[in-house]
Amino acid sequence: MNPNLSDAIELIITPKEKDLGEFTVRRTLPSAKRQAVGPWIFFDHMGPAVFPAGSGVNVRPHPHINLATVTYLFDGEILHRDSLGNKRAIRPGDLNLMVAGKGITHSERERPEVNSVQHSLHGLQLWLALPEEHEETDPAFYHYPSADLPKLTVNGVPLRVMIGSAYGVTSPVKTFATTLYVEAHLQAGQTLALPTADERAVYIASGKLCIDNTPLAAHSLTVLRNTTNVHITAEEESRIAILGGSPVGKRFIEWNFVSSSQARIDAAKKQWQLQQFDKVVGDEIEFIPLP
Repeated sequence: MNPNLSDAIELIITPKEKDLGEFTVRRTLPSAKRQAVGPWIFFDHMGPAVFPAGSGVNVRPHPHINLATVTYLFDGEILHRDSLGNKRAIRPGDLNLMVAGKGITHSERERPEVNSVQHSLHGLQLWLALPEEHEETDPAFYHYPSADLPKLTVNGVPLRVMIGSAYGVTSPVKTFATTLYVEAHLQAGQTLALPTADERAVYIASGKLCIDNTPLAAHSLTVLRNTTNVHITAEEESRIAILGGSPVGKRFIEWNFVSSSQARIDAAKKQWQLQQFDKVVGDEIEFIPLP
């Protein structure tokens, strides 16, 4: 036990940087020390990155099963297409929830008018492990405009309840298990009481916080114990995400597949190799081969 660690803190995870060619992402979940926090089993922080004209996000069609993806941007735009026929530009403040369930294919690219000029990207991509009873649900796609997500101010701190219930309000975003996702923007010296959850963590997208006397650096994911009256204080202007919820159990993870069953993942891998997943509508030619 680190003697300088607050009693409220279980673990601090430092992200691994993943080079995706055009830009770098910071991955905190899953990690060697922790597979998930509540139902959240994957957490990537993209950017901030600036792309010259002709360069940018160009993720070819790829599959998912037994999970739901959440995409949220601070800056920039991503063009989502999927095998259900959805085509949606994801913009800052909006939240996209893609339910893979028994299987979906999607691509993430850019509109020509975005790609043809210098542009930027900054945001979060997260995966939710679906509870076993929902793993094979029908795939679906939900888009929630920024205006539909609850905004409020707590102790002077502006925040938004993206998923779940906190601070007396509830997000309209569909959930399959008890889920928490809150975004907050603190100024130096501000303090915020954290909502309770079976499991929860704080990610610092930018800035610096402290809990009690424990400093928390930018890009760290701090997993908290299930205690009440936990407060964070901003040592400088900070943008954070609070995430958590009820755990759904151990999951197997391979490539883009998450499942409670290794056999189900093996079947999905074979299905993708044989190109038996539905094609992305409007993006049928290219695909990412199974690694």
